[in-house]
Amino acid sequence: MSQHVNYEHIIEKTENNKVSRLLKKIEIKSTNLDLYKEALTHKSACKKHNERLEFLGDAVLELIVTELLFRDFPHLSEGDMTSLRAAIVKTETLSMVAKKMRLGHYIIMSKSEEATGGRKRPYILADAFEALLGAIYYDQGFEKAKSFVRKNLYYKVKEIIETREDIDPKSRLQEFAQEKFKQTPIYKVIQEEGPDHDKTFTVVTMIGEHVYSKAKGKSKQSAEQIAARKTLKRLEKKFNKTQMN
Repeated sequence: MSQHVNYEHIIEKTENNKVSRLLKKIEIKSTNLDLYKEALTHKSACKKHNERLEFLGDAVLELIVTELLFRDFPHLSEGDMTSLRAAIVKTETLSMVAKKMRLGHYIIMSKSEEATGGRKRPYILADAFEALLGAIYYDQGFEKAKSFVRKNLYYKVKEIIETREDIDPKSRLQEFAQEKFKQTPIYKVIQEEGPDHDKTFTVVTMIGEHVYSKAKGKSKQSAEQIAARKTLKRLEKKFNKTQMN
């Protein structure tokens, strides 16, 4: 007589164990496992997913970072704090710290999403980080959420200030190009790939007639920022060498 295997029960148990391991890792004690499972569920899993908690976490994150910057940098103007906050909460920074936490390993997603690199996709990691923060805030309050941000994200503020990442790369490149070449950088889209809901844009950065870098992004703006950052790195290295010689 064949024994019936309850695959749904096995999957649920595996997911619960995964969520429990993450909570232990980030030192969160909670009996509301379903809330955190929701925070870690990507919409591809066809279950109750994390978009609502990501919406909440986004707002909580902005408030926490604003409060910390206001307290820690009394000399900064409103404009400087706004730029610094934007650099801290942007997708690239959030995905970077999420990778350090190995958050992608704990996200619940479809097999097809996983097969196409979903666990390493920056916007999925950033959204999961914000959703997890939203769950912590909803479950345990503002102070616990702030403690989570201080430990897992806010430490990046020193690095951001030192590397001037609080000034967006396009603005920095424009200043650099006008100073060194008396010209303004131009960004050209040379390729668009994928369906309308999931396009990838390839952009080149030009100063005068010279192409300095090429980059891909999920939006034109994202591709332009990446291309600008690559061009800056290349030009700064070039001019530093010239000055040394």
